[in-house]
Amino acid sequence: MSLSAAFNSLKSSNLISWKTTGKFQQTLAGCIELAGKTLHTGKVSKVKVCPGFAGEGRYFEFQSKLIPASIDFARESPLCTTLCKDGYKIRTVEHLLSALEAKGIDNCIIQIQSLDSEDSEVEVPIFDGSASAWVEAIEQVGQKEALDRCGNNLEKLAPYLNEPLHVLRNDSFIVGLPSSEVRITCGIDFPKMPAIGCQWFSSSFSDDFYEKHIACSRTFCIYEEVEHMRSAGLIKGGSLENAIVCSATKGWLNPPLRFHDEPCRHKILDLMGDLSLFARPGRQGFPAAHIVSFKGGHSLNANFVRRLSGINVEGSQ
Repeated sequence: MSLSAAFNSLKSSNLISWKTTGKFQQTLAGCIELAGKTLHTGKVSKVKVCPGFAGEGRYFEFQSKLIPASIDFARESPLCTTLCKDGYKIRTVEHLLSALEAKGIDNCIIQIQSLDSEDSEVEVPIFDGSASAWVEAIEQVGQKEALDRCGNNLEKLAPYLNEPLHVLRNDSFIVGLPSSEVRITCGIDFPKMPAIGCQWFSSSFSDDFYEKHIACSRTFCIYEEVEHMRSAGLIKGGSLENAIVCSATKGWLNPPLRFHDEPCRHKILDLMGDLSLFARPGRQGFPAAHIVSFKGGHSLNANFVRRLSGINVEGSQ
């Protein structure tokens, strides 16, 4: 299918309307190179994010394979979002994609490698557990108007939700409501963790809102669950330097928090990264809608994107 045919089919969808943002598609003005320990495997990986052509979107390159940052390649995995293609896996992509989506980097190639050249699986570094390292790197290198392979600029389009949409699982849900702007309301509830409890955060998104209020919020975990997760092969690289850790009896083990509701804000960071997987080549991924999430997670986020894409998901009627 040609790009024009794909666009026409998207335009005719009853659920989503693609509208102009009044801007041209963007890419990086130069390359970003960062390396660090990963959360789940504990290995070190290197990432190089390079400028991309307009209309080609965001792609990962691993072991000479190109894997689009698209919901079509997202697979179920515990505690992170994983992209898979032809037997190759890239894990924990959500923080990087969240930063790229929020900063308006529509097109780029993300080259990633582990220290073991034979690995068929790799993970994006965790850094301090937030998206700050990516945001700072993007701001340092800057961005520019992306051109296609013929040297033309392309208009950036955004998806607008035309009717309410929801997915649910037990007492967790995500609802999308039509809106003229991007707005997110997020709630979490940890009744057995008094230091976390029930938290809500809601805001529309201005140009600098993400950097000031979302990007620096860190991933969090429950101390009493750490050994169980490690025995399951997870969070091998986790530490008090790359996550905030809460105990049911002792509260936060590595204060201070950056915000009193930092866990809730981090859920928004993850949500933005996961919903960026709706992006069509060079277009905005996060829909112009009011997204309301309660007790959400990566799996539920992915199901919401699948519903946006017209894929039926069990339990989301």
